[in-house]
Amino acid sequence: MDVWAMILAFIAVLLSIYYYIFKDLNYFKKIGLPYMEPWPLFGNMGPAIFRQKTMIDLTINAYNLHPKAKYVGFFDMNKPVLLIRDPELIKIIAVKSFDNFMDHRGFVDEVHDPFFGKNLFSLRGDRWRETRTMLSPAFTLSKLKGMFKLMNECGVDFTDCLLKMTKDKKTIEMKDVFTRYTNDVIATCAFGISMNSMKNPQNEFYILGRDATNFKGIKSLKFFLIRSFPNIVKLFNIKFISGKIDHCFEKVVQAVINAREQNNIVRADMIQLMMEARNKKAEIGEELTMMDIVAQAFIFYFGGFDTVSTAMCFTCHEIGVNPDIQKRLQREIDEVIEKTNGNPTYDIINSMQYLDAVISESLRRYPIAIFLDRVCNEDFELPPSLPGSKPLLLKKGMIVWFPVSAFHLDSKYFEDPYKFDPERFMKYGKEINNSVIYLPFGLGPRMCIGSRFVLLEMKVLIFNLLARCNLKPSVKTQNPIQLSKREVNLAPEKGFWMDLEERKEVHPAVKNFVANSITNEGSKSDASTNDVTNDHAIKA
Repeated sequence: MDVWAMILAFIAVLLSIYYYIFKDLNYFKKIGLPYMEPWPLFGNMGPAIFRQKTMIDLTINAYNLHPKAKYVGFFDMNKPVLLIRDPELIKIIAVKSFDNFMDHRGFVDEVHDPFFGKNLFSLRGDRWRETRTMLSPAFTLSKLKGMFKLMNECGVDFTDCLLKMTKDKKTIEMKDVFTRYTNDVIATCAFGISMNSMKNPQNEFYILGRDATNFKGIKSLKFFLIRSFPNIVKLFNIKFISGKIDHCFEKVVQAVINAREQNNIVRADMIQLMMEARNKKAEIGEELTMMDIVAQAFIFYFGGFDTVSTAMCFTCHEIGVNPDIQKRLQREIDEVIEKTNGNPTYDIINSMQYLDAVISESLRRYPIAIFLDRVCNEDFELPPSLPGSKPLLLKKGMIVWFPVSAFHLDSKYFEDPYKFDPERFMKYGKEINNSVIYLPFGLGPRMCIGSRFVLLEMKVLIFNLLARCNLKPSVKTQNPIQLSKREVNLAPEKGFWMDLEERKEVHPAVKNFVANSITNEGSKSDASTNDVTNDHAIKA
């Protein structure tokens, strides 16, 4: 009897596994929708998981499956997804019917992994609305103007350190050095911790960010596992970010908060807003836990440390391999320095049309987000995908993708899309920015909360760098860039290598700017006073 019970149990397990793997593989066939033929278990993600294709290639292949379709089928592992090809339909989903498509796909459980599950990106429904409302004041125009001076000081220090390198070190790997700049900007603007990661390359804040954002090798497989098999992840207690990292980051945030409370320090930044929100909630008997605060601080740091530095690398690569673009950009920078007598302001930096066009074109050519996702909260009828077909009732829980990279690289919308051409934004920037085919930071109420912060951070870096330096291709520079198949996000196969040289023939006003920049090192803005005075305090 026991033998038969074991046999029946084994058969039941096999049938369950078979059902799990194959139950949805005919989903799109049944509803008559064009779709990419999936692999068992891995769906259409197999080529990315096994490093045969990049995610951007997979997305574009799906997008090109049927040029006349408003949407096509795609399998994210075993989960069917609708990839939306029609810009007007994307606008309906992300803006007009936002309440029905408010949430991202949740792939981290906040009970099992609160460090990542409680952040703004992962939160859903009313909890997302409440947190977004709480954090939005940190990114207003007045706050950004206040952060500009802090950012500019980081850019000055960063460029000065690069120029002081010995001659044999002037060939730089840009990702390595740019993450140090983004680390310092986030540390001072969001946490009140002033540091120089070029002078102190092993500071704990930088090491923490580098380890947290490293998704190479086995960690990329871990990412796919967490997204697709949450029950297995819970069973084996696998977390998106290691316990060591979240514990260290929690100590950093706690140290900053303690320093502010003990010394009555008030700063107009994210940490301060969350401290005030915590106090308001306490007055009405509600709680904003330390983990809630840490989770929001971490996602800001996590997003800014790696993705922004990567965007800077792609931008500076194109500047370096296109000398005409670099010279024109330097002329605009020199004019601003002359006009402001070496003291550029927030408004002046943001009025630089060619600098803005260069960055916009880089974000088009190398999008930060390969695709955006939304979850259907209630049944929703979509128009027919193809002429003559029937409308589709999108069921609650179904996921849709907006293929950002495919739109950005579609010749239907951008002439010669693989060419780096800032001129397209000089001519048609307003129309492009107001369209749904250009989505560097998403769209609708759920678009990136820190988009203006990111753009300012990039502009400040490029302004300072090109005011004093020339970028030139190195013998290690890969041009055109070949994207790596080993990483989840956009990354070059052989790194971001570039030669750096000091500019020799510059306008007198630029020399004045350089002199001001160097003297600034000894006279920092009052706003950059540390909440946590040194690395030892962070470790406490």
